[in-house]
Amino acid sequence: MAPYETIAFALFAAITVASSLGVVLMRDVWHSALLLGVALLSVAVHYVMLQAEFLAAMQVLVYVGGVLILVTFAVMFTRETDAQEVVET
Repeated sequence: MAPYETIAFALFAAITVASSLGVVLMRDVWHSALLLGVALLSVAVHYVMLQAEFLAAMQVLVYVGGVLILVTFAVMFTRETDAQEVVET
């Protein structure tokens, strides 16, 4: 393994761990969803580094494109309900 590959692996490993911790530790659900997207994309980069391009493409399409959009819509609809309750009171 070349030194630049080791540096890239360490960089994306740090990004994955930091964003995963951010998903758990953030109080705002919207920011947690965004950090989940960063973590999932970082995992896709790891798949590319392992020369598993198809798995990386599926990671991006299924998890980032599907699950994260679903979480985003759930957060948007939940916030709308909370805002209406505040206006009514």
